[in-house]
Amino acid sequence: MTTEHMKAFAAIEEVVIAGVFSRTWGKAEKLAAQYPGTIVCDSIDELYDKTKADIVVISVPELVVAETAIKCFQYPWMCLFEKPLGLDLNEAKQISETAKTMHSKVCVLLNRRHYASTKAVIADAANLHGTRFIHIQDQEDVKIPRSKGASEILLSKWMYANAIHLIDYFLFLGRGKIIKVDNIVPWDPSNPGLVISKLEYASGDTGLYQAIWNAPAPWIVSLSTASRRWEMRPLEQAACQDYGVRKPTLIEAHEWDTQFKPGLREQAQQAINAFKGKPNTMPSLDDSLATMQLIYKIYGE
Repeated sequence: MTTEHMKAFAAIEEVVIAGVFSRTWGKAEKLAAQYPGTIVCDSIDELYDKTKADIVVISVPELVVAETAIKCFQYPWMCLFEKPLGLDLNEAKQISETAKTMHSKVCVLLNRRHYASTKAVIADAANLHGTRFIHIQDQEDVKIPRSKGASEILLSKWMYANAIHLIDYFLFLGRGKIIKVDNIVPWDPSNPGLVISKLEYASGDTGLYQAIWNAPAPWIVSLSTASRRWEMRPLEQAACQDYGVRKPTLIEAHEWDTQFKPGLREQAQQAINAFKGKPNTMPSLDDSLATMQLIYKIYGE
């Protein structure tokens, strides 16, 4: 992800990749070599002292997000954190409170919000009338990361580390506050399998979350109204289907989502806009915390 973020930011003419720090010096050297003049640093302190950077992108393992955040909050740069901002809801709250106490400017990199497919659905849905039904089909698998030596602590919080990619869609595709979460098939950590939750919004919209754990299943996000249905499958590709029409119409992907990791080039531009105080669509601390809270309501972990 660090490599992909650097590529996206470097494509913006006014941006300079000033420095990089990694706990593994060799990795940092390899990253810096792609951008002449980039300084390789021994610490976060040195990274700021030598670059005086305006923006820092934090892409670190979930287990060290909190300690990294505290170090980064000590400096006046804008902090862009890879999701999730915290191992679980409690840690996310602590990080958020610390950031606000230290008056740090923080955005969270929920890059699927910046997919061209996502933007197309949001823009079109704004012109559709009536209630919305948001259906999210998720697939999660802890067997594979476990076989690769992933920490059991991380695996126990996998819904925050990975299901966040899908659950976040509920926060911006549905309208109004989520007033009720009914866990129809509750999460069973002792026997991960099927999870089904129904969401009710103050606007009258309805959401349905369906997750299959440790078994094959697709990632699908759909939004339905009386006149039109949108589906993202895969998430990078959007298709719409009007009432009375059997065949969906595919929306052509934006070139940024083919030249870069999807969402990252648009996200980088929105981050620059946020830094400059211009209108932007960057998720805030509160946006990120709302998603973490919804994960907790569904999974209770």
